[in-house]
Amino acid sequence: MINPSFRELEEISKSRYRIAMMAAKRAKEIVDGDKPLVKGTGVKPVTIAINEIMAGKVERED
Repeated sequence: MINPSFRELEEISKSRYRIAMMAAKRAKEIVDGDKPLVKGTGVKPVTIAINEIMAGKVERED
């Protein structure tokens, strides 16, 4: 199970699609070599990306 949940992530954006796209894009950047913007949040790129989104480190694209 992903922590934080989608309910918590909906505070960032009401669109689940937008959240998923933000996480996927950031996870790909991490896989391609970008450094994580938050420390100690996991080892899987998607988990790191979601935690970065919750921490406000990833900007929304409108």
